[in-house]
Amino acid sequence: MSRKFSIIIPVYNRPDEVEELLQCLVNQSYTNFEVVIIEDGSVVKCDNIIEKFKDKLAINYFYQANTGQGFARNAGFSIAKGDYFIVLDSDALIEADYLDIVANQLNTNQLDLYGGPDRDHPNFSPIQKAISYSMTSFFTTGGIRGSSKNLGGTFHPRSFNMGLSRAVWEKTNGFIITRMGEDIEFSIRAISLGFKSGLIPEAFIYHKRRTSFSQFFKQIKFFGKARINISRFFPKELKLVHTFPMIFTLGCLSIPLFFLVYKPLFYLGISLLSIYILLNFIDSSLKNKSIIVGSLSVIAVFVQLFGYGIGFMTEGWKKIFEEKGYKQTGEKIEYPS
Repeated sequence: MSRKFSIIIPVYNRPDEVEELLQCLVNQSYTNFEVVIIEDGSVVKCDNIIEKFKDKLAINYFYQANTGQGFARNAGFSIAKGDYFIVLDSDALIEADYLDIVANQLNTNQLDLYGGPDRDHPNFSPIQKAISYSMTSFFTTGGIRGSSKNLGGTFHPRSFNMGLSRAVWEKTNGFIITRMGEDIEFSIRAISLGFKSGLIPEAFIYHKRRTSFSQFFKQIKFFGKARINISRFFPKELKLVHTFPMIFTLGCLSIPLFFLVYKPLFYLGISLLSIYILLNFIDSSLKNKSIIVGSLSVIAVFVQLFGYGIGFMTEGWKKIFEEKGYKQTGEKIEYPS
């Protein structure tokens, strides 16, 4: 008998996106699955959208007071009936063979915990394509996220596209923080318990992400803060590569100062920055077959690196002066007993 998947989707004020994702699930060639949607305190609910798919999919829909995406996923795990859970963000799109790819991989090389990469869809706007490029490019830390040769160490699945066995859920009790790096903390903890993790490169999603650079900056700044939050739980997981956006940000901000104190260093900085800009522009323009997307990608790269760097520094500064044993969980504060 084929493995039954439970697809867990936390939702917050995104009914239109949920409809697109559910249509992708209707089109799946692998059919032994259920869908569990947790409406996490949304003002704009997706209950009317769910009704459209009741006759096409096995859907369990639940509304709860807002707890954040981590705890919303836990709620989904607790009622799921499948053998294996798949977690997707509500702004994801998948190809019709996604579940078949995952099932075949698990049958040939069992993984207790897996992650898949993300990419842009041909129908995405130029800004969305530029942001997707920045988040997946070799020239930014985004290239680490979907690589089996993870520069940060063991591959840690991210919750926008991840799967876990029921045994992982039962052993870990799911997410212990609901925001600020909750998925990476969960992955590290699961791996530390002896569960096998890996990347399934073919199990990609189309990730719609943000539609403006201001939204992207807020999101990525939060990611920088989250990396510091993870280090509160696992100090050794803070790697040198995670400091690159901070170094880049400080370096760029220092260039005008170099002009005043030592002009040769100023010209060197400008030269290196120009080369970096040109590399990103050419690479993105070729990959997207668009000079417009290439130009926007340069902006997206700076937004990503500055946003992450600023978030990393502000939360890092806070961590330096906080008491030993302090744990921050998004909006919540915990002190270990």
